[in-house]
Order: sequence, then structure tokens, then C-alpha cells
Amino acid sequence: MDEKWYLQTKKADFEEISRKFNISKITARLIRNRDIMGDENIKEYLKGNIDNLNSPWLFKDMDKAVDILKIKISDESKIRIICDYDVDGVCSGYILYHCLKKLRAIVDIVVPHRIEDGYGINERLIKQAYDDGIDTILTCDNGIAAISQIEYAKSLGMTVVVTDHHEVVFEETDGGKKYVLPKADAIINQKQEDCDYPFKELCGAMVAYQLMSALFESMERGKNDVRALLPYAAMATVCDVMELQGENRIIVKAGIEALKNNNDVGINALIDICKLDKRNIDAYHFGFVLGPCLNASGRLDTAKKAMELLECEDKEMAFVLAEKLKKLNDERKELTEAGTKEAVRIAEQSDEKVLVIYLKDCHESIAGIIAGRVREQFHKPVLVLTDAIDGVKGSGRSIENYDMYAELSKVKELFTKFGGHKMAAGVSLPKENIEILRKKLNENCNLTEEDLYLKVWIDMQLPLECVTMNMIEELKVIGPYGKGNEKPVFAEKNLKVQKIQILGKTGNVLRLIIENMNGYRMTAMIFGRAMDFMAFISEKFGQSEIDKALKGEKNNIQIMATYYPKINEYNGNSQIQIIIDRFC
Repeated sequence: MDEKWYLQTKKADFEEISRKFNISKITARLIRNRDIMGDENIKEYLKGNIDNLNSPWLFKDMDKAVDILKIKISDESKIRIICDYDVDGVCSGYILYHCLKKLRAIVDIVVPHRIEDGYGINERLIKQAYDDGIDTILTCDNGIAAISQIEYAKSLGMTVVVTDHHEVVFEETDGGKKYVLPKADAIINQKQEDCDYPFKELCGAMVAYQLMSALFESMERGKNDVRALLPYAAMATVCDVMELQGENRIIVKAGIEALKNNNDVGINALIDICKLDKRNIDAYHFGFVLGPCLNASGRLDTAKKAMELLECEDKEMAFVLAEKLKKLNDERKELTEAGTKEAVRIAEQSDEKVLVIYLKDCHESIAGIIAGRVREQFHKPVLVLTDAIDGVKGSGRSIENYDMYAELSKVKELFTKFGGHKMAAGVSLPKENIEILRKKLNENCNLTEEDLYLKVWIDMQLPLECVTMNMIEELKVIGPYGKGNEKPVFAEKNLKVQKIQILGKTGNVLRLIIENMNGYRMTAMIFGRAMDFMAFISEKFGQSEIDKALKGEKNNIQIMATYYPKINEYNGNSQIQIIIDRFC
């Protein structure tokens, strides 16, 4: 994959921002690079807390939904929550279930099966609810597109409240887009055209959280019961890859803090099983450790297991459930690694700009993960397809300059089903259409060679001697990191590699001693890209220079690198080091 490095050059009075907000000029520049401008926005970015969230009453239909739930609770009507099977769905379902139980509602929850039910509410689930004597269906993280399904529920005389965050279905007409809403009794979704809730990028769990906030307020209950659920809303925000800007960043920040004092048996068992330090959990652990364990059950088994863990109040049983989820995730990792290896092999043999990769034996639930991995390695749009009950199914992941949903729409006659957005998509199609799809997507593709370059944006060139304990500590105000609020990227050139040590069971970790032009030395670590680094310096400087560096002898290896600084704590000692991400 070819890449180009760009240095951010956004202007501001960094001296004044530094003075006014009592931060360093480095931090002031980082904030400006994230397009945070104006005193109020900077203040919210640095000091924003859960009290800065918009009022839940700004949602369209919030008053309707609250009134419906209050009546159903009072009448002891049976309520059934139907969620999605991913982390956002499970967390939003748990938030609704936990809160309604607190309010003594007669409520249960159903998690659809990924393969047997597919995404969201369906007629089988509705009929099952009707047969079970359910009066009211409450959806979360789904429902906005369930036009016919909700019409069926209404024909049975059921009450339906939708909570969702996905795009509203629309039809193209001569006058533009005509939006189509399900005929539910109330719809809580900020994406509705006439919804006044100002922040539009909430995940499903936060929509559910805001509904419960309004309900508890209306019933004159305190805020603490709902706020205790912030860790689940935060995890869902990260795992659904929402942009960590505005309210989302506040939610994740508050959720990480709330988790430190969270006593829920289920999530604490999972934290322990994953051997995490609860005091130092951050967005990374939500997105890459805890979240994937909850997700694995919905991918390889049933998401009911994830819900059972969150609901569990028995410590011994919680540990059993948490262990099962971790084992499922470990299995998912192995399947993903094997699938990715094969997908990369296929991609390496192709010079096409849009990669359509058929993996016959891949589990359909991990096709999207594999597509994402291949996209990261080749910086091309990728569709990974695999055998399903009817034909083939698959998932796609795109790059910034390729609108995947729009391009798939141009060949929609090839699909039995498809959906998605600019950066990701899901498809179903007959097996015989795979090659036709590959050919048409590439014939229609307007991507240039320039589009296929990975653009690496550097916050600033920062000499190693500027990296101090205080500077690293202050960087915490920039977090939590994730999509839309990326970890700062610093760069330094003309770095001499004084010594190389190969570490780790597989040799995929490197420890370097580096020295800059000013003679300042520091430890640098490379995780996961050790083989790439060794291949790069071998090609550029030769094996004899590597042999010298491995012995700590004087050599000619010199690099430019992007990095992030970190404090390494070991045996009570603290040492500054940098983590090298990219190099040239």
C-alpha cells in the first residue's frame, strides 16, 4: 500500500488558547487540528460532562413514548424489547430492560438470531410476541426501516414504540426524497426529518438511554439509576464506530469514568476474565477487548449469551458466562486470522481497484471484519463474500473516496438484498453473479491512483526532547480516542537507530534505541509491524547494517517515523518511550 504523509497546518493563536485554558501550546495545536474552534467549543471539549447532553425531550415523539410506557407500566401490560444482535443492540436492550425492571414494568427481551432471523424485527418475532400475550413491542437499534413488519404488528392490535438511530427509509421522486416512516405509536430517532434533537450521530444505546432519562424524569425518579448505565452506552458508541465528537465524546468519557464505580456483576466478570485493570480501561478496551466478547456470541452463536451475562446477578454464573464469551471471541479471532490470511493472498494476486473476494468456507458473520482488515492493508474498497443458505452473502468496507452504497446501487439488479452507507455495506446475491459483480464494479470505478494512496495526517513535527512526563499527562485531555477524535500523530525525521531488539513470542515486537539530530536518545517500540520494519530497513540499508544494529554497534540506519508518546511503567519505575506507527 502506497501512502503520503501530510503535515497539519491549521492556524490559530496558540499562545492565547494556551494562556486562556491553561494548556500547553502543543495541546492547543492538537485541539485546533481536530477543528475545535471558539471559546465555548474549546471549553466543552476540555471540560464537557454528562450535564452538557441535550435534553431528551427534544426528540420528536419523546412525550408520546414516555406517556405510552407510563400507561403500560401502570396497567401492568406486557412489554417485549426486541433488540439487535451486535454490541449496540445488546447494550441498548440492556439499558431499556434494566430501567423498565427498576420501574416494575412487566418486561422481557428477545435477541434475534443473526442467521435464523436476520437484522431487526420480523413477522415471526411479532407473531411470537402476539402468541405470548405481549401488548407492547419496544425496539432498540432497529425498527426505523421495518415498514411492513410494524404494519403487521399494528394489524394484530399491538402497541409499537421504535427507538433507533439508523437512516430513515426514503423513495426518490421528481420532487426529491420522500421519507417513509413505519406506522408505530411513537418513533424515537434523531434522524427523522422533523426531529429537533440537535446531535444526530448518537448510537442506538444512547437513544435508548435518552428515552429512559425522560421516563425516569417524568416519573420523578432520580438520575443515578439511569446514569449508572453510562458504561454500556459508551461501549456501544465505540463499538458502533460513532464519531467521538460532541455528545459522543462526552458519553464515552463519562462512561469510562462511571465504569470505575460500576458494581454490575456481569460486566465486572468480563473485565476480570479479560484480565483488565478496571481503573485504567479506556475506549480501546471497549472497542477491542470487551465489546468483541459481547459481539462474538452474536457472530458465532447467539447474542442471548451476551444479554444473559449483562443481566446476571450471580458471581459464579457470571464468570462461567464471561468465560464462554471470551472463548467464543478467541475462536472468532482464529477464524478471522485464517480468513484474513486467505483474503490477503487473493488480494495480492489482483490489480483491480475494487476487490471482490470470495471465501467459500468463511463464517458469514466475520466477512465484514475480514473486509476491514484487507481494506486497511491495501487501501482499496473490499467486498468479502461467502456461501450462505441461499446463494452468497457478504460485507463490504470502503475508503473515503468511494461511496460503496452508491456504487452498489448502480448494479442492484445483481442482488437479492443489499444495504449500507458510504463506508460499509451488506449484500446477498446468487453465486453465479459474483464474477459479474466484480467486473461491473471495476468497470464503473472512477478511482484514480491518487485515491488509492493512504493519507497519513501528522499533527506536528515534535523533537524527542519535547516529549516530557507533563506533556504526556496533559495529552489525556484530548482523549478518549477513536473515530473522529484520533490519537495525536507526531513525527520526527533523521532518527538514527542505535540498537534493535526483537521481542515477543512470535518476534512481532521491536524495541529500538533511537537518537535524533540533537543527540537526544529514547526507547521506541514497534508493535505488530516488526516484519514490515525489518523488511524495509533490509531493502534500504542491507542485512549487514541490521546485524550491527542487533548487536548495538554503530550503523547507518536512519528513518523518519510517526509516533505517539507513552509512559512505560514496570516494577515501579516509569520511563518515557514512543510507539512508532509508520516509518519511511
